[in-house]
Amino acid sequence: MINKPIKRNSNLLENAKELRREMTKQEKHLWFDFLRHYPIKIYKQRIIENFIVDFYCHKAHLAIELDGSQHYSAEGKLYDDLRSKVIEQYGILVLRFSNFDIDDKFEGVCSVIDKTIRERVDREN
Repeated sequence: MINKPIKRNSNLLENAKELRREMTKQEKHLWFDFLRHYPIKIYKQRIIENFIVDFYCHKAHLAIELDGSQHYSAEGKLYDDLRSKVIEQYGILVLRFSNFDIDDKFEGVCSVIDKTIRERVDREN
């Protein structure tokens, strides 16, 4: 993994705080029912360069994004590709799940997140 310091646009701090307070139904479900008590620290709404990722695990260099319908338009897909490329320059893996995945395949989502974190942390040790 690349280990360069992550640049953060501090102008986005208020936006990130607002997003933490106003999580979507799916973000709340993932946070309160899995990530909040995960044995490795995971943060909500973290700034990476000019972007705010939904969840971030520093130890595993992992960003977790939940995508609503706006992410499936041509414009949304291009924007997400750009975001992922910028974030991945820091050695951060971006996992994306749809809101449908959270609603209908929650245990599978949690399993993928857990497996990915464990693999990435074990690789570092």
